[in-house]
Amino acid sequence: MVRTMLRGLALWWCLGFGAGYAWGATVLIVATDLGGAYTEAADAVVEQLRRQGVTPAEVARLTVAELDASDLQGRAAPRLLVTLGTEALARVLGKVPRGAVIAGLIPRTSYERLVRDASKASPLLISGVYLDQPFGRQLDLVRLALPSVQRVGVLWGAESASQQAALQATIGARAMELKSDTVVTGGLFSGLKDLLGNVDVLLAVADTQVYNGTTLPNILLATYRARIPVVAFSPAYVRAGALLALYSTPTQVGNQVGAIARAYLQGSPLAAPQLAQDYTIAVNEYVARSLGFDLDVKTLTEQLRRLDKRP
Repeated sequence: MVRTMLRGLALWWCLGFGAGYAWGATVLIVATDLGGAYTEAADAVVEQLRRQGVTPAEVARLTVAELDASDLQGRAAPRLLVTLGTEALARVLGKVPRGAVIAGLIPRTSYERLVRDASKASPLLISGVYLDQPFGRQLDLVRLALPSVQRVGVLWGAESASQQAALQATIGARAMELKSDTVVTGGLFSGLKDLLGNVDVLLAVADTQVYNGTTLPNILLATYRARIPVVAFSPAYVRAGALLALYSTPTQVGNQVGAIARAYLQGSPLAAPQLAQDYTIAVNEYVARSLGFDLDVKTLTEQLRRLDKRP
């Protein structure tokens, strides 16, 4: 039964026409994989395009595996390509004849690295919606949820270190203090231990050298024992033990990608790459109670949205 469902999903994803059909479409969506966040985001993109008058028959979907199996020789690219996930953008930039591209479900550092490498070969017409939340928004949430916090701790890795100056400027503007440590090979937990004795909160910044399936449980255990709350970038981290997460759902990212696509298809220039505009807050209620915090997601969201509307 599971195999039957997966076959049906794959058939639906390609709209029943196969990879060859994709190259005659107006918009081609290439996702890293089937299902989950990728399908949720793709559905949102398609709905935004429908409002522009783009029919489902003009939109095709391929996974990275299907793209790899496609013979593109002599084929022109669709008018617009949408990629969902880091691997999808990497494959499209390396395999598809050049056209306009909008990337979604990708961290800013990954987007900039892939675009920088690809643009060495030829100029790109490309935009994207980053998964990252603006540092100002993250710090505003910290201040709303944890008003006594002054010292914000961050662990930097190779992928995220370039963002340190931007965070320092944002923290300074809010009269807070940044305490950070740069992770070197094998030094993650010694750096974390030193940091936890000097901070009021740990702000998790996306970096696979620091936060991954191997390190995350130990980081969250160490912070919990030290009674240092963690503000993260993924609801999975909240389920694992972080106090808070600020993130954009696949639907929220897909809606923004779709809006950029609509404007481009209407004749506007392709918008510049941008941070996610809409967002969601998650709270681990057990951790909140254990650390002595009384947090309400609805109230925090309303307060943060009001701050977002400041001139």
